[in-house]
Amino acid sequence: VQLVESGGGLVQPGGSLRLSCAASGFTFSNAAMSWYRQAPGKAREWVGTIDSIGGSTNYANSVKGRFAISRDNANNTVYLQMNSLKPEDTAMYYCRLYLGNLYWGRGTQVTVSS
Repeated sequence: VQLVESGGGLVQPGGSLRLSCAASGFTFSNAAMSWYRQAPGKAREWVGTIDSIGGSTNYANSVKGRFAISRDNANNTVYLQMNSLKPEDTAMYYCRLYLGNLYWGRGTQVTVSS
C-alpha cells in the first residue's frame, strides 16, 4: 500500500488549496478514505472521510462548510478541497486508509499566513 499526498503550500488567509492523495497497492474503489492533520505541538486530528464510492462524506466541525473531500476511483486519487482557509488550518495533512491495518501517507504541509 502506498499513499502519496501533494498540493500543500503557503496560502494567505481566505485562500484555497486542493490536496491530492494518490493511492496504490490495493483496490481503491473498495476503500473509504480519510484526511487527517497535525499542527505543531498538537495531536493528529481527523478532518473528514469519504466512502468508497464517493456518495457520502463526513467532516470535523472545525472544517465543515469550508472543506470538501472527493475521489476519482478511475485514477485512484482522493482530494481535499480547502476553501476560506484560516491560520489555524496550518498543519501537515495526511491521507489515511484503514484496511485491516492502518496506512498513512507522509503528508503535505499547509501553511496559512499573510
